[in-house]
Amino acid sequence: MTHKHVLIIGSGLAGLGTAIRLSQEGYTDFVVLERGNDVGGTWRDNTYPGAACDVPSHLYSYSFALNPEWTRSFSPQAEIHRYIRGIADRYDVRDKHIFGCEMTGASWNETDSRWEIQTNKGQFTADIVVSAVGVLCEPSLPDIKGIHTFEGKIFHSSRWDHETDLAGSRVAVIGAGASAAQIVPSIASEVAHLDVYQRTPQWVLPHFGRRYLAFERFAFKHVPGLQRLIRAAIYANRELFVVLQTKFPQAAVLLELIARIKMRYEVRDPELRKRLTPDYRLGCKRMLISNQLYPTLVRDDVDLVSDGIKEIRGHSIVSEDGTEREVDAIVLCTGFRVTDSPTWEVFRGRDGRTLSELYDAEGISAYKGTVVANFPNAFVMLGPNSGLNYTSLIYIIESQINYVLDAIKTMEQQGLQSVEVRKDVQDNYHQQLQEKMADSVWVTGGCTSWFLDKNGKNATLWPDFSFRFRQKLRRFDVESYDTRPRVAEVNA
Repeated sequence: MTHKHVLIIGSGLAGLGTAIRLSQEGYTDFVVLERGNDVGGTWRDNTYPGAACDVPSHLYSYSFALNPEWTRSFSPQAEIHRYIRGIADRYDVRDKHIFGCEMTGASWNETDSRWEIQTNKGQFTADIVVSAVGVLCEPSLPDIKGIHTFEGKIFHSSRWDHETDLAGSRVAVIGAGASAAQIVPSIASEVAHLDVYQRTPQWVLPHFGRRYLAFERFAFKHVPGLQRLIRAAIYANRELFVVLQTKFPQAAVLLELIARIKMRYEVRDPELRKRLTPDYRLGCKRMLISNQLYPTLVRDDVDLVSDGIKEIRGHSIVSEDGTEREVDAIVLCTGFRVTDSPTWEVFRGRDGRTLSELYDAEGISAYKGTVVANFPNAFVMLGPNSGLNYTSLIYIIESQINYVLDAIKTMEQQGLQSVEVRKDVQDNYHQQLQEKMADSVWVTGGCTSWFLDKNGKNATLWPDFSFRFRQKLRRFDVESYDTRPRVAEVNA
């Protein structure tokens, strides 16, 4: 059994960033368990056609490792993954990884005040665990009658089957969200026919992405401070979306007008336009940006199906109106398990309950989106209500990394064996957060989305400016925690 002071689970942007910062602070007794064969997380896994980031490139990097090599204002998947891999090499943390290592269990040992972790590569113990498994890592598969009887190719967008050639095939895309908005235009011209099954229409805004010119890339690399200036300007601009989402949702009507004009220009058929028009406030669901989606949906060889799916048969899909459509392959763009993560079923806290059992009984919450009562010495990256849907999550990740590092330093300085946030502190924090959420577009906007849990509460997003989240995590507030001193100090 291997013991480490800090054990990190997952090597996406959160896990890798934590490992790098630990190394920079002089910590060496840590390990990263990664079930994949490389770093990168969602940017390693999502290799579907058209995969790209909807956050501007200059904002989508670590603050301590800006990337002057971006070729576009919105970067494609391969370029982002290349950046992440390069960062792992630059900061020399690959040797701290165990790849192909999947965690199967994690439980708190109250007697020894440490975590016991089971994996397919043996057992580990750790004083501190950082869960960085990611929010968009476990595919959500639809519960559709007959889906397991389909005899053609079927796969989730995040598990793209590159051995399957879709050229000349009849393809169905189930889902019309962010991944579908990139996949549909990317494959439409090569398949024989494409059916897009839309449950809920989406607001689609213009995409202002472009390729950087040679002199711009030269300037990014050689003009001191230029990239940070651009990054700051983009950050400030993105923060304005908070006004539309949480402060004054009614103002979203201005962006809705832009979206409606865009749709009217690109979709001439009034009946199709009607089916593509949302009946909820913009921002209630994730906003899409695309200049190719609507032109693709008006093609003669592409059909938008909005009647719902009744069942899937061996070689066809039957919609609720009884229409049966022949299909050779199905692509599931059905999102991820965000508010019912399988990882929650693996972690067992101090009282023996799993995180999933605790959340089922008490609701989903986390103090500062990072720690949960009953789970000592455990930190969750991008935990409940720490997400953003308007700017770079890396800003949130780095805020949490700072909090974790300060917690580790505080434990060392004060001789603490364990820290566990007090239940009353967490409950009070959650209550204030929900009150702040009450007037947000996610609650009043008139839609359902993956932001909401089974009880209809937004358990995913942070309802304020991102810089205020960073302010809350600026220091580790040990006074909000129940603490246990090291055994050696007790005996002394």
